[in-house]
Amino acid sequence: MNGSHGGDGGPPAERRVPGPRAAADDQEELPPVRPGGREPPGSPGPPAPAFPHQVLESLLGAWALAACSAEETAAVEEHLTSCARCADEAVRLRDAVGLLHTDGTLDLDPLLRSRVLEGCLGRRPARVPVPSWAAPYDAETARLDALLRDIGNSEWHAPVRLKWFEADRQVNRRTTVAGVIGHLTAVDGLVSRALGLDDPLGGEDRSPPPTPTGRTETYWSAAPRPPTRAVQEPWRDQSHALVRTVSFAGRGVAELSVPYGDFALPLQDSLLERAFECWVHGGDIADAVDYPYEPPAAAHLHRMIDLVVRLLPGTLAERRRTGLAAPARRLVTAGSPGRSLHLEVEGRGGGDWYIALDSPAALGSPAHTVAQVALDGVEFCRLAAGHVPPAEAAAGQEGDREAIRDVLFAAASLSRL
Repeated sequence: MNGSHGGDGGPPAERRVPGPRAAADDQEELPPVRPGGREPPGSPGPPAPAFPHQVLESLLGAWALAACSAEETAAVEEHLTSCARCADEAVRLRDAVGLLHTDGTLDLDPLLRSRVLEGCLGRRPARVPVPSWAAPYDAETARLDALLRDIGNSEWHAPVRLKWFEADRQVNRRTTVAGVIGHLTAVDGLVSRALGLDDPLGGEDRSPPPTPTGRTETYWSAAPRPPTRAVQEPWRDQSHALVRTVSFAGRGVAELSVPYGDFALPLQDSLLERAFECWVHGGDIADAVDYPYEPPAAAHLHRMIDLVVRLLPGTLAERRRTGLAAPARRLVTAGSPGRSLHLEVEGRGGGDWYIALDSPAALGSPAHTVAQVALDGVEFCRLAAGHVPPAEAAAGQEGDREAIRDVLFAAASLSRL
């Protein structure tokens, strides 16, 4: 303790009791406490009214907030000069009130959860760790859940406009925050069914639609009108169940096929796709309620970009069959290098990818590059989510313009409701 005595053999330093917390120009320092509680001779002001100790003690909180009447304030301050216990409590209350007056933001750092978990796991690793391929889904559902817990009941009815591409044309659908969570619940149910868990649309006897769009329409039509925040807990329980199940299932489950109606994905890619959609719709919700929402961690975003790139050759081939892309120019055997586009992704999650243009089974090759496109990582994901028109997406383009157009429109066509 510093400054507890004025000097060797001198009298003890006088104790000072802080005044109540109020505006700066209203605060006055109390006179020093005198032995026996007596004011110095000639002290102005009428004597404080007499109150029992119990009453004065109960007034300390109001006194610290400057909420007492003039008589009560005088009585409390008189009492503090003679009661050490109440004086100590007054100091603590004054300090606590000071914490209520802050100019800083009260919003939690969006990276706080990941830092806390990283610190905890660094000290004591989880007995059953989440597989690395499921970590993006675990992180994005947790981030969206934190946003949802932070908004008011009325904001669940805020309008949200979902966007995607159909036949090279951007379309949209109007719903609400609660409607978006219902959509995520319905599509996550495809993964639940593949793992043998409960389906939010019912069991086998009800034959829920196999496609994400069909399941969403079914869920929305059966939900109470309008949906409320009651949809949050079922969605979060389902996401917890998915992460818990794949964590206990072991390595073999990663290649389990998850059908999406007209296509299927291995479970590890399916959960990555669900993480991608959770982030995109989390951003849609954040925009609707004016809430700050950051992109995923760089490592997770890199995986999402890689998934999109791996899906592009097959998507190009399908669009070519329907007349939406230019014909193949040079087919090669499976596993051989072929004509390629160099995709250079900058910023968070960035890297370099080579996309085979003519055959879904060909290998992308730097030596066979005919075009190059440079995009920001988040912007590329927004393109694949149908939130950015292909003509506005690329920051840099060089080489075969037809190949560039086909790849950008193929990326946008991966989006859906």
